[in-house]
Amino acid sequence: MKDTPGWASPGSAPSDGQETGASGPADAAGRPDPAQPAQPGQPADQPGTQPQSPGVKWSKEQPPPGQWSAPTGAPAPGQTPPPPPPGPGWGTPPPPPGGYGGPGSGGWGGPGYGGPGGYGGWGGPPPAAKPGVIPLRPLGVGEILDGAVSMMRTHWRTVLGISLVVAVITEIMTILVQRLALQNTIDSDALDDPNASPRELFRAMGDALLGSGVLFVVSLVGTVLATALLTTVTSRAVLGRQVTVREAWRDARPQVLRLAGLILLLLLIGIGALAVGVLPGILVAASGSPVGGTALAVLGALAGGVVAVWLAVRFSLASPALMLEKQGIRKAMTRSAKLVRGSWWRVFGIQLLAALIVGIISAIIVIPFGLIAAAFSDGGVSGLLDGSTDLGWTYLIISGIGSVIGSLIKFPISAGVTVLLYIDQRIRREALDLELARAAGIQDPGSGTPATGS
Repeated sequence: MKDTPGWASPGSAPSDGQETGASGPADAAGRPDPAQPAQPGQPADQPGTQPQSPGVKWSKEQPPPGQWSAPTGAPAPGQTPPPPPPGPGWGTPPPPPGGYGGPGSGGWGGPGYGGPGGYGGWGGPPPAAKPGVIPLRPLGVGEILDGAVSMMRTHWRTVLGISLVVAVITEIMTILVQRLALQNTIDSDALDDPNASPRELFRAMGDALLGSGVLFVVSLVGTVLATALLTTVTSRAVLGRQVTVREAWRDARPQVLRLAGLILLLLLIGIGALAVGVLPGILVAASGSPVGGTALAVLGALAGGVVAVWLAVRFSLASPALMLEKQGIRKAMTRSAKLVRGSWWRVFGIQLLAALIVGIISAIIVIPFGLIAAAFSDGGVSGLLDGSTDLGWTYLIISGIGSVIGSLIKFPISAGVTVLLYIDQRIRREALDLELARAAGIQDPGSGTPATGS
C-alpha cells in the first residue's frame, strides 16, 4: 500500500513493506525481522526506500498488531470503545446522517451546498428587493394575484377613484341606451314563438345582436379607459410610488386612442376567426342541406373558437406593452407575441384563473342586486326568471348600482393581473428586475438596500 499524505496512521508499515533505513523484511508490527537476513546486494540507502518526509521517525516500540483499526472499523474484542465525539456547542447543528449535508457532502441538509438552492445552512439565496407590491424577481401565480390585490389596498384612493368614475359613466350610458334606444327597438318575442317564420327569427336575432353590440361598445369604452389609467397606477405601485388620478390621466392620455384601436382590432380578429369557421357550414346549409350545414357550422365554430382563444392569449400582453413602452399598435402586438412565446399555457392559465375569480366575485355582488331590482319591478322575481320583466327605471337603476360595485373589483384586478403578468414575463426574459430596481433607487437588488441619496 502506498502512503498518502493525511491518511497514514501510526503502526502502518512504510511503502512496499519496508521500514525507513531497514534493508530486510519487516514483521507485522513494522519492525525488522531478525530471522530474515538482509538481501545481499541491496544497500540500506537504496533509492525508492527513503520516505517522503525523512525528518519524521516512528518509535521502535510500536503497539501490538491489531490494536489500530480503520476509523470506521469496530473495536477489537475486549477493547473499550472510544468515547463519542463532543456534542455541538454554541448552537452548532449536529451533522445529519451521512455527514454535513447528506449525500454529496454539500452543506447542511442536502446535496451541493445544502440543497437545490445551493446555499445550505445560510438560509438560501438572499430575498429579492420589494420596493412596491411585488418582489423584483420571477413571480408565481399567487404572487401575481396578491400583487393585484395589494395594489388595490395600497393605492385604494386612486384605484377607487378611477374605477368608480369609469364604472358610473359606463353604467349611466348603458342605462340610457337600454331604456331610451333599445327597449322600443328590439323585438325578441319571435325567439320564444315556435310558430315564427324564418324572416321573423332572423329579424329578432338581428335586433338582439344589435342591442348586444351597442352595449358591448359602451362597455368597451369603459374598459379602455379603466385599463389605460390602472396600467399606469400598477406600474407605479411596482416601484412603491404613489400616483394621483390626474397624474395617471396625464401619463395615459397620449396612448388612449391607440389602446382603443388595439382592443377593437383584437375583437375584430377574434370575430373574424369565428366567422371563418362558421362560414362553410352556413354556405352548405344555404345550398339545401340544413342538417349537414348545421353540423359543419358547429364544428367550424369550435375550431374558430380555439383559434380565437389562441390569438387572444398570444396578444393579451399587447395592452400593457402599448401603454408602458409607448409603442404603436403593431409593435405592441409583436411585443406581446414575443413575450408569450413558449409560455402560452402559463399565461392562459393565469388569466383564466383571474377571470374566474373576478367573475365569481362580480356575480356574488350583481345577482342580489338583480333580484332586489326584480322584486321592485312589475313582473317580480318570477318575471326575471322567465324573461318577462319590464326594463323600467327602477329595475335598471338598482341593477346598475350592483354593476358599478362589481366593476370596482373587476377593473383593478383584471388590469393589475395583466400588467403584473407582463412585468413577470419581461423579468424572466429580459431581466427587467434590474431596471426596476434601479428605477426604484435600490442600490443592491439582492438585499433591497436603497441607493445613497434616494
